[in-house]
Amino acid sequence: MLHSILFNSQINIEDVKVAFSCRVMSKEIDLSRQDILNYLKLSCQIPNILEGVITCKIIELKAAEIGITVTTEELQQAADDFRLTHQLFNVEATRSWLQRHHLSLDDFESLIYTNMLSRKLVEHLFGDRVESFFYEHQLDYAGVAMYEVVLDDEDLAMELFCALQEGEISFHEVARQYITQPSLRRSGGYRGIVSRRELKSEISAAVFAATPPQFLKPIITSQGVHLILVEEIIHPQLDEELRKQILSDLFSDWLKQQMAEVQVVTNLDANIPKKLPLTVSQQRV
Repeated sequence: MLHSILFNSQINIEDVKVAFSCRVMSKEIDLSRQDILNYLKLSCQIPNILEGVITCKIIELKAAEIGITVTTEELQQAADDFRLTHQLFNVEATRSWLQRHHLSLDDFESLIYTNMLSRKLVEHLFGDRVESFFYEHQLDYAGVAMYEVVLDDEDLAMELFCALQEGEISFHEVARQYITQPSLRRSGGYRGIVSRRELKSEISAAVFAATPPQFLKPIITSQGVHLILVEEIIHPQLDEELRKQILSDLFSDWLKQQMAEVQVVTNLDANIPKKLPLTVSQQRV
């Protein structure tokens, strides 16, 4: 009936109301795997899902090729760490979490195993490259603590810059008057610590050439005219957090290369295989 309502202009609007009310008045809704798959399709999430599946396949294949395994002790420790991270402090909390995510105990073990296998593969492939990569790309990981106001009027921006230089107005006052976003306005335009890679090239060049604390002469980009106060330049240190970030960056780049090699055939629709431009490579690293 719904199909006829959608495509038949002669159907009365009351029929539409009746048809939809019949569907929403039910006290119980049964969801099948097909319902979930249809939702993923209609919400355009399939490409992301497929990318995740292919990533897991790449990891499994490469780990098997290299001979990486996960011991029982490593699996147990990883499971304990996972429960701690997700605040699953007792059996009941763990059971509730598994039910909410529709996972069996075997599924949970597979989840932990895949995560652990991924970490070991990353370390195997790139663990000894982190230090050299860091020193080669050290500038990319530099950061800056900065304040920013983006204006539409270049003349106004120059006028405010001069006033800031002369101490006639504070940056906080400029932010309060010209920033429309409430949270950013309340923080006085503070952007936090921003990495070099997050900034447009024309802004990055000026920011990292500054001697903090320093007001920068207005910079024009496609977004507008930027008034910037450089508070501090953050020089990177190769600590554990940055090491993890570099490993993640290297692994992400490697995965992209693997996905660019071979087509993947999906069979989401019965008897209608579809080829996608996602690929799995057997190349050695």
